[in-house]
Amino acid sequence: MLPLKDNVPTRTVPFVTIGLIVVNFLVWFWELSHPGVDVHVFRDGFYPCALHGPCHLPTGFHHLPWYEGVFTGMFMHASWEHILGNMLFFWIFGNNVEDALGHVGFLAWYLVAGIAAMAVQSFVTLEFAGVGAASVPNIGASGAIAGVLGAYFVLLPRARVLTVIFFGIILIREIPAVWFLGIWIALQLWSGGLTFLQPQSGGGTAFFAHIGGFAFGLATGLVLLAARGRPRCRRAVRRGDDFR
Repeated sequence: MLPLKDNVPTRTVPFVTIGLIVVNFLVWFWELSHPGVDVHVFRDGFYPCALHGPCHLPTGFHHLPWYEGVFTGMFMHASWEHILGNMLFFWIFGNNVEDALGHVGFLAWYLVAGIAAMAVQSFVTLEFAGVGAASVPNIGASGAIAGVLGAYFVLLPRARVLTVIFFGIILIREIPAVWFLGIWIALQLWSGGLTFLQPQSGGGTAFFAHIGGFAFGLATGLVLLAARGRPRCRRAVRRGDDFR
């Protein structure tokens, strides 16, 4: 499934969401520069083994300290498909979460969501996958964006998402956001479980970063609801019940 747009108008211009998308693309263009994406990823990605070694890295490479790598890795990507997919999800769901949290709060929350996602992935890697896997750089904004999806799931349960569905044929349907995001996290849980049984099946995707980020967003979204009630942007869902 591929989201195209949701039906929730924003009350403010999502400066932080736009800014983070710009930063991600600037970093990507830097990665494309000499000496190339692979070298930049090896030099500046986040390594779980930086938390608890040893690290087995190619000759000539040295990992950054974990407290630097966790932030550099959060803004790096491995391919055009990787960054375009992440930024599409972020734009559709991030602007409304920013609306609910406020600009400054959303920026701080997004960074913490990325750290939480990296922490979960690192724990699983170090505990269950061994030194080899811990010496593979983790990169991508998807952990933090998974946090956005988790928060959206509880903050805007009545929203609807215009979605391209690939099921033998291509369908375009408007479906409830809770269904879209529920299916998405179910696939992450399923795929994450498979990587325990068949590690090669993961294809390098950090499923547990997605799971950890989503859980963080879900938990903090519930805390926000308990603290001040459902954000005002819920009323926007009632106003925007279609895509016209």
